[in-house]
Amino acid sequence: MRRIIGLTLAVLGVLLIVAAVSLPTWVTSMVVKFPLDEHQTATLRASNASYFSQKSLTERTGVTIQATYTITGDPSKGSSSVAVWNQVSTVTDVTNHEQISQTTRTFAFDRRTAQLVDCCGASVNGDKSVHQTGVLGSVFPFGTQKQAYQVYDPTLKRTEPFNYTGSGTVNGIPVYVFTQDVAPTQVATLPVPGALLGLKAAVVTMGEFDQQHQVYSVDPETGALVNVEDHQIVTLRDPATRTIAKVVYDADLTVTPQTLKTVTALDSSGRDTLALLRTILPITFGVVGGVLLVAGIILATRGRRGGERSADGTQVSAAAAGSPAPGEN
Repeated sequence: MRRIIGLTLAVLGVLLIVAAVSLPTWVTSMVVKFPLDEHQTATLRASNASYFSQKSLTERTGVTIQATYTITGDPSKGSSSVAVWNQVSTVTDVTNHEQISQTTRTFAFDRRTAQLVDCCGASVNGDKSVHQTGVLGSVFPFGTQKQAYQVYDPTLKRTEPFNYTGSGTVNGIPVYVFTQDVAPTQVATLPVPGALLGLKAAVVTMGEFDQQHQVYSVDPETGALVNVEDHQIVTLRDPATRTIAKVVYDADLTVTPQTLKTVTALDSSGRDTLALLRTILPITFGVVGGVLLVAGIILATRGRRGGERSADGTQVSAAAAGSPAPGEN
C-alpha cells in the first residue's frame, strides 16, 4: 500500500511540475486575450480651447471641451481569436452645452496582437468600405515592445506611426510612452461661405486640414492604454497654397482624474491576474510538485525495502520473500 501511495504522489508531482513549466506558455497563447464583452468609457477634457460653432456660426474661445469615448463589445460577432467592439466618440463644448462632433466606429481585431482585421461589419461612421489596418490603438499588443507601432487613425483613414519615446509610471504602473506627430494633412474639401472668412465671394472651396500631437502611455504587460494626451488642431486652408484661412478647432485634451483612477484600477487588476497565471501559480505548482515527487519516491522506495508480511502477520524481508522455500530447489 505504501508503495502505491508513493507512486501516486510521484505521478501527481510530475504532473504538477509539467503544469508549472507549460502554464506560462499555455496561458499566453490560450487564456490571455482581450475580452469579447468589453464595456468602458473614457473622458478627456481641455480648458481654454477654441472651435468654430456651426450652431451660432461664430468662433468660441476660452471654452472647456470634453471628449467622451465609449466602447462596447459585441460578443455575437466575435470568436476565440477575434473581438468586435463598437466605439462612439462625442466631443462637446461643456461651457455652452453644445455638441461639436460625434463619430462612430466598429472594429474587429486579433484578441492577442491587437491587429485590426477586415471583417465582421467593421466601419467608420457607417462606411464599411473603409479598410482598417494596423494596431487598434485603444489597446496595444500583450507584451508591448519598445518599438514603433502603426496605429490606425479613423480621421485620416490610414495608419500613422506611434514611436516609442521613453518609459515611466502612471499611478504606480510601469508604462511605455509612445508619441505620434501628424503634420497638417488634408482630410476633406469643403464649400465655405466667403463671409465666414472675410471674403467677398459667396462660396469658396477650402481644404480641411487635421494636425495632431498624441502621447500614449501603455502598460506593456496588458497592452492597456492607461493615459492619453491629445492636442488636435483643425484648420481651413487654401488647397493649393495651404495658407491658413481659419482655425476651426484647437484643443489640448487630457484624461480626467476620475477616468485615470478607473483605468489604472482596472489595469492593476489585470496585472494581478497575469502575475497569478504566469508567475505565482507556476511557482506554486513547481514547488508542490517537487515536494510530492520526492515524497512519492521515498515512500515507494521504503515500501519496497520494508518487505512484505507473511500470512500470520510477521514481516518477511524482501530478500526472503523472493527466495524459494526449503525443498523447492
